[in-house]
Amino acid sequence: MSDVAQYTVRDGVAVITMNNPPVNGLGNALRAGLMEGLKKAESDPAVKGVVLIGAGKAFSGGADIREFGKPREKPDLFEVNDQQDAMKKPLIAAISGFALGGGLELALGCHYRLAEPKAQLGLPEVKLGILPGSGGTQRLPRIVPMAEALRMMTTGTPISAQRAKDLGLVDEVVSGDLLQAALQFAQRKPPVRRIREMPAKLEGDVEAFFAKARDQVAAESRGYPAPLEIVACAAAAASLPFDEGRKIERERFARLVASAESKALRHMFFAERQTSKIPDVPEDTQVRPIRKAAVIGAGTMGGGIAMCFANAGIPVTLIDMTQEAVDKGMQRIKGNYAATVEKGRLTAADMDRRMALINGNSNLGKVADADIVIEAAFERMDVKQELFKKLDGIVQQGAILATNTSTLDVDKIAAATTRPEDVIGTHFFSPANVMRLLEVVRGKKTAKDVLATTMKLGKTLKKLPVISGVCDGFIGNRMLEKYVQQSLFLLEEGATPAQIDGALQRWGMAMGPFAMYDMAGNDIGWEIRKRRAKERPDMVYSKFADRICEKGWFGQKSGRGWYRYEKGSRKPVPDPEVEKLLENYRKEIKITPRKIADDEIVERCIYALANEGARILDEGIALRASDIDMVYLTGYGFPPYRGGPMFYADQVGLDKVLSSIKRFQDGYQGSQWQPAPLLAKLAKEGRRFNG
Repeated sequence: MSDVAQYTVRDGVAVITMNNPPVNGLGNALRAGLMEGLKKAESDPAVKGVVLIGAGKAFSGGADIREFGKPREKPDLFEVNDQQDAMKKPLIAAISGFALGGGLELALGCHYRLAEPKAQLGLPEVKLGILPGSGGTQRLPRIVPMAEALRMMTTGTPISAQRAKDLGLVDEVVSGDLLQAALQFAQRKPPVRRIREMPAKLEGDVEAFFAKARDQVAAESRGYPAPLEIVACAAAAASLPFDEGRKIERERFARLVASAESKALRHMFFAERQTSKIPDVPEDTQVRPIRKAAVIGAGTMGGGIAMCFANAGIPVTLIDMTQEAVDKGMQRIKGNYAATVEKGRLTAADMDRRMALINGNSNLGKVADADIVIEAAFERMDVKQELFKKLDGIVQQGAILATNTSTLDVDKIAAATTRPEDVIGTHFFSPANVMRLLEVVRGKKTAKDVLATTMKLGKTLKKLPVISGVCDGFIGNRMLEKYVQQSLFLLEEGATPAQIDGALQRWGMAMGPFAMYDMAGNDIGWEIRKRRAKERPDMVYSKFADRICEKGWFGQKSGRGWYRYEKGSRKPVPDPEVEKLLENYRKEIKITPRKIADDEIVERCIYALANEGARILDEGIALRASDIDMVYLTGYGFPPYRGGPMFYADQVGLDKVLSSIKRFQDGYQGSQWQPAPLLAKLAKEGRRFNG
């Protein structure tokens, strides 16, 4: 028998143990082993029942995603399910850890399901832009109520073992020895009970139910085709024989696997797992213990970072220059937690525990015993250098000194200390307690164990840490400069803030550049532009953004920016006064406005990202093109179903992207369009950024 599907017989019950670490993925070898084991058990007169169980900590995490879109080796899971349906002996799934995707479809092919209390069951295929492709859309609505089956499949959110039992998906929740319980269950010789022979669990007006379901799912799944396809398959389960419904499921599954959206989401799945791989830092590098943290700066960013530590159970000291600033910061943190409690996402007891882990203080000396100190002070080099010079004389040896700068040179900050090897950049994104991205900026002298520790800490804080080298703006903000540059040029040429934001939002961005800057604060970008104008006198940019800031229109916090904001509202309202200022500014710089198509807006802004990303990749600032994609997917509202700017450029075709950039060179401010050498090289060779 197969090593990955081990077969034994115990007291008249065949036990097939899936042993394909780490998650018992249903690759070809395991599928073949399962098929062989099921046939052997069925043909052995001494066997009265069969138990499927997973070795290690899981039943099965489902299909091997790397096989998607490739010719499948036989048997596929579909054929294994057919063999399960042909079994005349009771077949029991014993679920530990989790049964997800194809793993749950395998369990649904069994006649009964037992699960440990902590087990999770789900069909998360929708998160990869596909649907359950081996009978899941047909079996699940026959064993649990249709509304619950649709919720599980269209959200991809797993459910607990107890919830599964309440819905009828699990027959028993087993607190003791799972295998022993499954053996005893099988020895009772329960009748064979095939889900495929059951009717769908749906009462009332079927057409009305699915009309409502389609409307609801369509409203929630902008840009994603899979959820609506799942609804269509579930409707087939309610109205057609099992085999006809399964045929519809297979056809729609095949179409989705080949879709651009699914390819993008699968790219994102693998890209996320690549971010932690550092070529010159071994995985077994000894990390430094982080038992206590300190954050300097009790503003919105510093408070959010402190919350990240408290949420992870790490005590943190929050420092600011005055007690008033500290008290204000602590009140803001308490208000954030209270709002989460009010929404039912946190208990009052948990809030109290987390608040108890945050100690506010105005004495910088209180950071002396911290294992990591994160500076979240004002974004100015002299301020940060002075602070790091002080920290160098206060903080214990071996502690990590981190700066939350979003653009500044980490090496220059490190040079203000006598221990540059302990200095690293930790660029959190606002709001820090919500956003997943953490740019980990590796300085020239940053020690390998400091880098490994910070990457591990990022995951402890439930962030996605992505490594960047040192440059102005690192990965995300350096690219953003080019994106915003084009959006401002488009304003000068004839577009409005609302048109540009609208075009990019309809394309899939979470928000457009002008709404984004209003939310972040226009004064932040203004400060950066003023610094860059001094450092780079040849920098070309639209001065109109400065005009907005000179009026004190800093965005939501001041009630107006690129848009107006009603009191207590974050909804941007187009501002005729901004458009009048823009009209006058065009006259001043002698520009005759023209009508600009949405397609041009999208191409210029998104290709500007990819072109600068190519430079970043070529310079070694980013380790991989997929790391650049993850920065934009998790920190800048880039639509997951587009896969990130580098992946999107690959999908368009680098030759086409290059051709468009050359065309832009003949337009307004065309001198700003210089194709990145790496883009030109890969386009010529017919290659891609990602692989």
